[in-house]
Amino acid sequence: MAHSALTPVFVGLRTGLHILFAALAVLVIVRAAVDPSERGGVVIGLAILLLVTYAFGGVVARAARVSGRRRIAGSLWLGAITLEWIALVWLTPEAAYLVFPLFFLYLHLLGRWWGSAAIVAATVVAICALGIHGGWTVGGIVGPLVGAGVALLIGLGYQALAREAQQREELMRELLATQGQLAATEHESGVLAERARLAREIHDTLAQGLSSIQMLLHAAERADPDRPGVEHIRLARETAADNLAEARRFIRELTPPDLDDNGLGGALRRLAAGQWKAQGLDVAVRVSDSVELPMHLQTALLRIAQGAVANVIQHAQASGAVISLESDDSTLRFTVVDDGVGFDPQAADARGGRSDSFGLKAARERVAQLGGLLSVESSPGRGTTVRVDLTLESIA
Repeated sequence: MAHSALTPVFVGLRTGLHILFAALAVLVIVRAAVDPSERGGVVIGLAILLLVTYAFGGVVARAARVSGRRRIAGSLWLGAITLEWIALVWLTPEAAYLVFPLFFLYLHLLGRWWGSAAIVAATVVAICALGIHGGWTVGGIVGPLVGAGVALLIGLGYQALAREAQQREELMRELLATQGQLAATEHESGVLAERARLAREIHDTLAQGLSSIQMLLHAAERADPDRPGVEHIRLARETAADNLAEARRFIRELTPPDLDDNGLGGALRRLAAGQWKAQGLDVAVRVSDSVELPMHLQTALLRIAQGAVANVIQHAQASGAVISLESDDSTLRFTVVDDGVGFDPQAADARGGRSDSFGLKAARERVAQLGGLLSVESSPGRGTTVRVDLTLESIA
């Protein structure tokens, strides 16, 4: 069993079941030893065999876990214990009490329905054995029935608790994985934002200053080209020009390559005219270069558009798509619309299809981190729309 917060509870229940089975078997042995009869030796030997077979179950479980035949091995082991118990209960009525721990084994190894059927059959055997040995009494009938009912309730509760623990562990794993993805996305966005800020700072201060120095030195050089020391002015101008070129190189390296010229609109148009057109898709870009957005937001929208268009090329059988960006005083809407075959989002979600792909999951997480919402609208034969809605307050 995988370790979880409920593992100690399960271990305690199983340990109690093992102790109960051993104690009842020892009780049968003691009663046979203190009550000399012809069957005493046979009862003791059969009870010891039952204990050995029960203990052998641990070895069977480990071997079956390695070989992958756990269910078959468990059923054979349980069948052997059941046959030995039936033979023992035929010889002595005290063995009927062993049916109670057997109830839990039936449920655990055979499942809800077959386990319940086995419990009913074992209850009938126990009642008949008690009736044959000591006569038919209310206690001999009601006792096994009550024990079967209690075992069913406890066993089914145990299974429900185990399923809940497994679901909780799966949920925790998913949450940790999502947390890791969000942390990586946040780190990436932070790095991009800081790189963009540094690029702007270098451009607005260092590069502008060097450009001004170069222009002033060039003007001084042209004003009196024959003056003494003009070679120093020329050297200073050339040094400023070299440093300006180096500063601009730093700016290009700090700025995301897809956005370094004309921002989001220019990057999308380059992709539309190059990579996407080469793959047979005409993409119209309706994004104004005058819209000023933070660099991390431009990067996020560019990645979302790339992922959406990749889905269009791969799945939609579309001839064209439109990427647009609309904004007003409070909201921003970014859409990717194609004229492809479309699909049923609900059916796709049910079978883990396109609308629930890893790319869209990552895009949803990216948009959620920005405080927005990503939605997919589609229907068969009517194309698909991927829409991102953001508030300007959340991205400021």
